[in-house]
Amino acid sequence: MSAVSTNPADLAEPRATRTALTPDVVLDAALTLFAQRGYHGTALSQIAEVLRVRTPSLYNHMGSKHDLLLTIVDRATAGVLADFHRVVDPADPPVEQLRKATHVYVHRHVTHRREALVVNRDTGSLAEPAVGEMQARRREHEHALRAVIAAGVAAGELRVESPALASFAIREMCVSVARWFSPHGALTAEQVADQYVEFALRVAGHLER
Repeated sequence: MSAVSTNPADLAEPRATRTALTPDVVLDAALTLFAQRGYHGTALSQIAEVLRVRTPSLYNHMGSKHDLLLTIVDRATAGVLADFHRVVDPADPPVEQLRKATHVYVHRHVTHRREALVVNRDTGSLAEPAVGEMQARRREHEHALRAVIAAGVAAGELRVESPALASFAIREMCVSVARWFSPHGALTAEQVADQYVEFALRVAGHLER
């Protein structure tokens, strides 16, 4: 996934400001810089500069730069799985499950752009066993989406040769939204999610009746 947002103004560096330092404030500053510059391209001194504190002061509110990345990836990947299980009801027809799964996935990438950019570029920078655990969550989501598509094929609602390939295509399509979406653009987050649902149904070979 590309590391560069096509809307840099939407991911602008936070202005140096004096604020009460808390773990969440440090994490938020790190998230913005990681999204813009990359994990390896961001030094703790730069996070400290944004927060207008000395670098050693950060350690009162964090463990390490690696811990910051782990927290970001952990929350984001857990959020994706929670979204999926919250909206996808196994009792629904597979096509309805695919609609809901796609909509919530796109919506998360539209509304959590920084997290999406960091997760899809920098998860591999985590140390083991964390990197393996985080990648396992991403595989769990992919397999769940694949199972929905396979169920749709079995039910005659979808027609696609490879549910696995369709699942990969849909997920990559949804993830890419984080690179280009702008809250100042012509389409709202909801409108983008609605349109991507229709794209996903076409990828999966939805059979209109």
